[in-house]
Amino acid sequence: MTAGHAERPTLFVNASQVVTCAGPARARRGAEMNDAGVRTDVAVAVVGREIAAVDSVSSLRHRFKNAHEVDCRQGVLTPGLIDSHTHAIFGRPRFDEQEMRAAGLDYMEIARRGGGIHSSVRDLRARSEEELLDLGRARLRRLASFGTTTVEVKSGYGLTLEDELKTLRVIARLSAELPLRVVATFLGAHEIPLEHRGSPAARRHYVDSLINEMIPAVAAQRLARFADVFCETGVYTVEESRAILTAARGAGLLLKLHADELTSSGGAELAASLGATSADHLAAISDDGIAALAQSSTVATLLPGTMLFLGKTKNAPARRLIESGVAVALATDFNPGTSPTPNLPLVLTLGVSQLRLSVAEAVVAATVNGASALALADHVGQIAPGFSADLALFDIRDVRELPYWYGDTRCVATYVRGKPCYTSDLAIT
Repeated sequence: MTAGHAERPTLFVNASQVVTCAGPARARRGAEMNDAGVRTDVAVAVVGREIAAVDSVSSLRHRFKNAHEVDCRQGVLTPGLIDSHTHAIFGRPRFDEQEMRAAGLDYMEIARRGGGIHSSVRDLRARSEEELLDLGRARLRRLASFGTTTVEVKSGYGLTLEDELKTLRVIARLSAELPLRVVATFLGAHEIPLEHRGSPAARRHYVDSLINEMIPAVAAQRLARFADVFCETGVYTVEESRAILTAARGAGLLLKLHADELTSSGGAELAASLGATSADHLAAISDDGIAALAQSSTVATLLPGTMLFLGKTKNAPARRLIESGVAVALATDFNPGTSPTPNLPLVLTLGVSQLRLSVAEAVVAATVNGASALALADHVGQIAPGFSADLALFDIRDVRELPYWYGDTRCVATYVRGKPCYTSDLAIT
């Protein structure tokens, strides 16, 4: 832009609905989640990187003369979707494990046989940074094609200092290269590496290396905003998780926690007690865990795609969480073993059909509350003045169609910070 010349405004006009999710710049709870701020007969004005106004098209045309106009062609305009839990940097897919599960082997048995996370660890360690960059680029572009404009990406398939830093550098390079908003999470505590599982002393050595070597290096190089731990029976204990996350907080990282996914191990209570930004999974959360989250600022990020793919019939108790006053978000858990989908609208489908959310609750869970799960609610997740112009346009006439057309690609275009992020040749008919 030439110095002294204002950037030309953009008006998004002719949308059948604008789903604003407008309101407080924080996670929504209880009945608040049932209001997605759906408006008709309005347009959206963008100036530079921000939303400037939401008003009638005649009012905005008068206010923003000579604006460039984007014709939404009666589609539905929403805040860009926010996928607050993914493991998108990995090597080969693990399709063989799907058949193993069909034959009756459970998650832990597959892991004991060398599959699961350990399989991805072996693969990632053998790959160069450039290989991972190429794989990650293609995956994030596919994820963006479903309407996602902000994505959290975890490390966790390296489990050595060198390989974790390699993964985080890939995430940083993708953040700099792609128009998507990318948030990095250090998950060196995704598993106990096989080479450290031979004895209690070897296990302690790896936990000590996380605390004394990896976390300081990640923080010093500013490669992650969050630290995460897989707190689960057979993986990290509550005590180990507390020590790792306390060290991460001391190093200036915000906290996340894989909590109570397969067994009730006290992960939700730990997340609440540490002030974690989010506790994720929660399919096996206890009554005490629900009560603890309800009294905290921690967002409960639910991942129903994981339970579907694993063939589980028990999901996180979304209705009880919401009715107890817990802020609930939805995310894909995109990963090679247990949720190989980049399709966040499909997760909204599962939110409605499996978790019994209303459409408004599901949309809020994937926008405002997803932003809250990444500590971004002060500037993303809403179509409201002053918020980042992160938008998604869908080939539907009513927002209730977004989870209805399950598995379909209905995203026509996305914008991040006011600039095009993804466009499709799909016609709006």
